[in-house]
Amino acid sequence: MVFPFPADARTGPYYNTALAILWPTMMAGTRRQWLGREHLGRPGDGMVIAANHISWIDPILIAHFMNDTGRPPRFLAKDALFEAPVLGSIMSGADQIPVHRGSADAAQAVASAVEAVEAGEAVVVYPEGTLSRDPQMWPMSGKTGAARIALTADAPVIPLAHWGGHRIMRPYKKELRMFPPKPVAVIAGGPVDLADLRALDLTVPVLEEATTRIMDAITELEAELRNETPPPDRWDYRAERRVPVVRGLAAHEEMSRRASEEGPGASSESQS
Repeated sequence: MVFPFPADARTGPYYNTALAILWPTMMAGTRRQWLGREHLGRPGDGMVIAANHISWIDPILIAHFMNDTGRPPRFLAKDALFEAPVLGSIMSGADQIPVHRGSADAAQAVASAVEAVEAGEAVVVYPEGTLSRDPQMWPMSGKTGAARIALTADAPVIPLAHWGGHRIMRPYKKELRMFPPKPVAVIAGGPVDLADLRALDLTVPVLEEATTRIMDAITELEAELRNETPPPDRWDYRAERRVPVVRGLAAHEEMSRRASEEGPGASSESQS
C-alpha cells in the first residue's frame, strides 16, 4: 500500500509508524469527502490551520485529510505530555509541538508553534481549546492562541471544519465505532482576512478581533458541511451559555477598556 506523502514531506519514523497503522484503518472505516484541499498550499508554506473540535478522534480525521493533501500536520499539545516517559518520546519523535501553558508570558507559551510556522510547517490549532460544549456542536468562542501565532509569524490562518467524526467517537466517550463505515467530511477555506491587523501591536482587542474572524470562518465552513444555519451567538465555555459575538476592532477595544476598569481577571489575553 502506498501512503499519500510527497517525497519532500518532513516526517520521521514515529510519524510514519502511526501513519502505517491509522491510514488503512481510516480508509476502511470512513466514507470521506475532502473539500478545499487547494487551500493547504505546498510543503514549505508555513500556516496556521484553525479547526473546530467535536470529538477526541478529530486529530486523526484532520491528519488523514492533511496527509492525503500532502501536508503532514503538526499539532499543538500540552507540554506536560512531552514529559511523560513513553508518550513524551512518541510526541517528540512525531515532531508534535508543545504549548507551554505554565508560562506567564502568552507569547512564550506559543513560541514553539511560531518557530514551526516560520520553518514552513502546517500547524493545527483548536482555537476553542477543548471539545465544543455547544449543545448542537457548533464552534464555541475561541481563545487567542491561533491568532497570536499567525500574527507573530506573519502567516496565513486557514480555517478548517469537519463533520462526522462524532459518529465514530461521540464527544467525551471512550469508544470506537468504525463499522459500518461512517461518512465524514472535512473542508478547508481560504485564508482569514487579517491584513488590517498585521501591522498593529498584539493588544487584547487586536487578538480578540482576529479570533472572532477565525471562528466566524470556521463556523461558516461548518454550516456548509452540515447544510444548516448556525445560531447568531456563540457558546461561551466559561459562562456555560450562548453570548453575543463581538465584531469589529472598535467594539473589542471598548470591551477591553470596560474590562480594565472592572479590575484584574476580566481580560482574555492569557487565552491560548
